[in-house]
Amino acid sequence: MPSKDLSWKYIEQSVVEPDAIAAARVTADELGTDPVSPATGAQLALMTAAVGAKTIIEIGTGVGVSGLWMLKGAPDAHLTSIDIEADHQQAARRFFSDAGHPASRVRLITGAATEVLPRMNESSYDVVLVDAEPKGLIDLLEHAIRLVRVGGVVLVPHALWRDTVADPAKRESVTTDRRGIIAELSQSPAVHVALSPVGDGLLQIVKRSA
Repeated sequence: MPSKDLSWKYIEQSVVEPDAIAAARVTADELGTDPVSPATGAQLALMTAAVGAKTIIEIGTGVGVSGLWMLKGAPDAHLTSIDIEADHQQAARRFFSDAGHPASRVRLITGAATEVLPRMNESSYDVVLVDAEPKGLIDLLEHAIRLVRVGGVVLVPHALWRDTVADPAKRESVTTDRRGIIAELSQSPAVHVALSPVGDGLLQIVKRSA
């Protein structure tokens, strides 16, 4: 099989990030967070635009890179973003403001997603993004699928986890968990599933039934 590296690099380099997102990416790198890649962000914007998202919930704020991309596709949406790092959210709040998103439409919740998500209303979000710590993804996905409406989208960046998921020799728990999730969802009649290679993988799940 020919190498896909050139195509991957071309796709990533073809994306022009708005100034606010580019600035947020610089801060994310300085703080050691792991933001979505430019091409992944562009795909997030495409998905929120495609479903006409009005309500978005994000697990893993970082400093706002993924949230900014989603709001680029759906600028009138209300975003709820959850993260345990208050300092990161403080930076994110500034970048959302710089990008012109009013505070009334960006709700940042500081806390553990596993404690916050059970209080959220079922089937009430158009898009749910799951980009948190690598462990515990299965539990967070269960919450995400519960929260998204029928026809809504659940998005999981880093689904190929640094190119380890495609390598059968890699047996670390994070890698095997992702393999299992992809295999299980691909066979589920309750969802449509697609896996994109942008960044280090973007898993896209459309909820078919409650």
